[in-house]
Amino acid sequence: MRWVCGLGVGLGLAGSCLLGQSGPALPAKVFGFRDFGATEARWDKAFLAVPDPALAREHLKRLTAAPHWASSPEDYATALYVADRFKAAGLETTIVPYRVQLNRPVKILVEAFAADGARLMTGPQAEHVDGTDGGDPYQNDKRILPAFSGSSPSGDVTGTVVYANYGTLADFKRLQEMHVSVRDKIVLVRYGANFRGVKVYLAQQRGAKGVLIYSDPADDGFARGDAYPKGPFRPESGVQRGSVQFLPIFPGDPSTPGYASVPELPDAERVAVGKGQVTQPSIPVNPLSWKDAEPILEAMGGASAPANWQGGLPFNYHVGASGRKAVKVHMRLVQDIALRTIWDVIGKIPGVGGAEKDDLVVAGNHRDAWVFGAVDPSSGTAAMLEAVHGLGTLLQAGWRPKRTLVVASWDAEEEGLIGSVEWVEQHPELMKRTVAYLNTDVGVSGPSFSASAVPSLKEFVSDVTKEVESPAGGSVHEQWRLDQERAHPKEPVSEPKIDALGSGSDYTPFLQHAGVAATDIGSNGPYGVYHSAFDNFNWFVKNADPNFLYEQQQARVFGLEMLHMADADVLPMDYGAYGAEVVGYLSEVRAKAEEKGLKLDFTKTQQAAMRFEAAGVAARVRQDAGNVDAVRMNRALKETEVALLLPNGLPGRGWYKHSVYSPGEYTGYQAVVIPGVNEAVTLGDRARAQSQLQGLADALGRASAVLESVGR
Repeated sequence: MRWVCGLGVGLGLAGSCLLGQSGPALPAKVFGFRDFGATEARWDKAFLAVPDPALAREHLKRLTAAPHWASSPEDYATALYVADRFKAAGLETTIVPYRVQLNRPVKILVEAFAADGARLMTGPQAEHVDGTDGGDPYQNDKRILPAFSGSSPSGDVTGTVVYANYGTLADFKRLQEMHVSVRDKIVLVRYGANFRGVKVYLAQQRGAKGVLIYSDPADDGFARGDAYPKGPFRPESGVQRGSVQFLPIFPGDPSTPGYASVPELPDAERVAVGKGQVTQPSIPVNPLSWKDAEPILEAMGGASAPANWQGGLPFNYHVGASGRKAVKVHMRLVQDIALRTIWDVIGKIPGVGGAEKDDLVVAGNHRDAWVFGAVDPSSGTAAMLEAVHGLGTLLQAGWRPKRTLVVASWDAEEEGLIGSVEWVEQHPELMKRTVAYLNTDVGVSGPSFSASAVPSLKEFVSDVTKEVESPAGGSVHEQWRLDQERAHPKEPVSEPKIDALGSGSDYTPFLQHAGVAATDIGSNGPYGVYHSAFDNFNWFVKNADPNFLYEQQQARVFGLEMLHMADADVLPMDYGAYGAEVVGYLSEVRAKAEEKGLKLDFTKTQQAAMRFEAAGVAARVRQDAGNVDAVRMNRALKETEVALLLPNGLPGRGWYKHSVYSPGEYTGYQAVVIPGVNEAVTLGDRARAQSQLQGLADALGRASAVLESVGR
């Protein structure tokens, strides 16, 4: 796109850059606006001119100057930087502290011994690459913590090693079929296929005494392409850190389940460590590089691992011998588990609309990182700051949102979504007024745009991407469509696929606990250094976005999401599309139940789903007609998502209340649709499945009634 710099005619944007003629034309009509061309289009045009690649580069360099693990002094410095940028843009800004339980490594030792007692390895070894291809200028920073797992307890254990592939439910069942027990063993699993905390959850349930999680080169290392610093993939010493909290049970501070961990909360009102903290593992857990795991894997005997368990290392993998032929591992982890202060940064632009001004649109990205966090999350923060820069320019020109806009920089997301969960739990009254939550996390790791959303907001996301030019040419929407078509050349793509929301980022408490419609966006590419010391400014400039043009793109998309949701006449939510997806989900789970021989009565739930779809279609017709009572329609659209919540939550994990979307108990990040029903069918539990079908039917009935109320 060409940008013409000069005076923003009619908007008072002195020194700004306005759209040239080569970019995508702004549409005449956009879902949610009665007369987009006469109202919102000029603000969109002015906003799109502001986000600056050079400023995004400066933000990223400042944010990644030091390791900034949650609660550290360096983390607080990033909070101050973000707060300063918010204030400079004209946002009402506060830094909100919480006291939360975090473990910090004091001593991490993992050592392995062959069957004859010979030492195989001592680690974890330091993350290091040599000077070939430029080396890494950040790797020797003395502030880098030893590679560790968030939520792991201390422990000193020795045991025989069992290799369990990815540590999925299916993998542990396969070990059982092979007559290999993990009881009183140390389980070695590789990253991938499910959330790392689920690997530990399953191993602990089966009596393991410790877990080691390593990065196999088949998954994100040399088997995928050139390793860093030559290319983007994980080098032999790269370690993926991460939380092993049992996230699918509930996220947030483990000492305050379901309520906010505000600084003034007495210790007596907290759950003490080891006294009912159900989301914290009771066995020690630590990550390893493949360089550290290789000698263990190579020495292991016993049965050959199944063919699809073989990784990228140059030998046959085995599940592990027993008795005198066994490889043994000693784990000695000393953790300082304490209450530590974290800091959310909250910026606000008050709304000025009539009935809409008290409604909230919340947009956010987390700020803490395991080490430097260039891609995860600082690329998202840099894009968010340039979006805020654009909003600030509009404020100077006289723009004010109809709805109150809240922009949040969350802390301790990496430790279990803590900053956002505590804020949501602290403000139930704000959740009743929040119409949507807009998220970005891994903002840029490459050029391929991606998005996830509830079905009602998929058209909303699609519309926004049509207004922003891709650095590759054409609109973001067109490049997004072409990317998906190239990935599946036999399947023509007319509209890019938008994924369902699972968990693993800060939309979780909004959607799945409070019932707030949500979206999540990113721009992806080969990214092998996730959660390692090598996810730093040097890697980013070499591999992700050298000219920061995709940062600019993401700032524009994220900012337009905020603008459109804050200013829409009628909320751009399509519940007809939502209903159609629910009907499809029910068909899939019915087929799954039949395949398993589970006899269930779907009649009431099917009728409820069809009613929900019909109510959504009727609402969309009224929205498109433009003659609706906007106040009543907006209230109904906002309340429909809330109506989909289950009063008692999902079985065994009541914090998750959404009847249609949640993280899977045995997957973690991955979404499970109509989870209560699907998980019961997976377990073969007929009574539970029938009960969950009734709960889903009730939720769909409530949501239908809300939508139907507008037509009366």
